[in-house]
Amino acid sequence: MILVHRLRGEPLFINADLIESIEATPDTVLTLVDNRRVLIEELPQVVVDRIVAFRASLLVAADDLRTTTPVLSIVRDEEN
Repeated sequence: MILVHRLRGEPLFINADLIESIEATPDTVLTLVDNRRVLIEELPQVVVDRIVAFRASLLVAADDLRTTTPVLSIVRDEEN
């Protein structure tokens, strides 16, 4: 999810994977995969930069999960 702002300034978190296109007309228009359109304040390059940063953060988080020591362990009952 990335944070953008509607034209009136209201914050909107949007799923970056659902953005099909970004247009400057002169307002920025996000067209989603279901053909809905959202007018936002941010410039197209700002949206692209946020998408790139979001996807990079996913890769970092995935790598952290792969390389960290598991925090769960098996606890066995010593009486049996």
